[in-house]
Amino acid sequence: MPDLMKKGRKPPPPRAWQRMLSGRRLNLLEPSPLDIEIADIAHGLARVARWNGQTRGAHAFSVAQHSVLVERLVTELSPRLAREVQLMALLHDAPEYVVGDLISPFKAAIGIDYKALEERLQAAIHQRFGLSAHVPPPLKTLFKRADHLSAYYEATQLAGFEEAEAGRLFGMPPRGLKTPRLAPLSTAEAQGLFLARFQRLYDLK
Repeated sequence: MPDLMKKGRKPPPPRAWQRMLSGRRLNLLEPSPLDIEIADIAHGLARVARWNGQTRGAHAFSVAQHSVLVERLVTELSPRLAREVQLMALLHDAPEYVVGDLISPFKAAIGIDYKALEERLQAAIHQRFGLSAHVPPPLKTLFKRADHLSAYYEATQLAGFEEAEAGRLFGMPPRGLKTPRLAPLSTAEAQGLFLARFQRLYDLK
């Protein structure tokens, strides 16, 4: 009889939360801004490799470093942006501190559910730091342009792409744009770089 009763029970739902080093417990399906800490984001992004780790150098080129580069490019493309917009640009890939950096073809294969999960996390992160939950379409376009430029520079300097191939995939940089010189940092350096840039923008917001 006890065995029959056990068989009739519904199994518990799968765990959908992750415990962070800060002690927060973030539910990935229903993320709360109260469970988000910038230290956790910086720690995670500094340990997520761009290009699935297929880059030159003793260290991976991290999403933390990429995020700082994208924010810089956004500012160069559109000077005089509000600090809130710069902060949004810095945090454009922040959900990857828990979901990782999946390459675009894999995201397409997974489908819309993955995108919806990313968007819920992004909204919670924005709310945590006093930003609009959703990025307006014109800013999305600007961030995407900077993201593609960053991918071009990363591809040609670190990931073994020829300039022509990278140009076809990501677009060529506009004339007059200052070319960054990329060197992958250690996780501690990338984490510190990201945190310092966040703090500067957040304090002046």
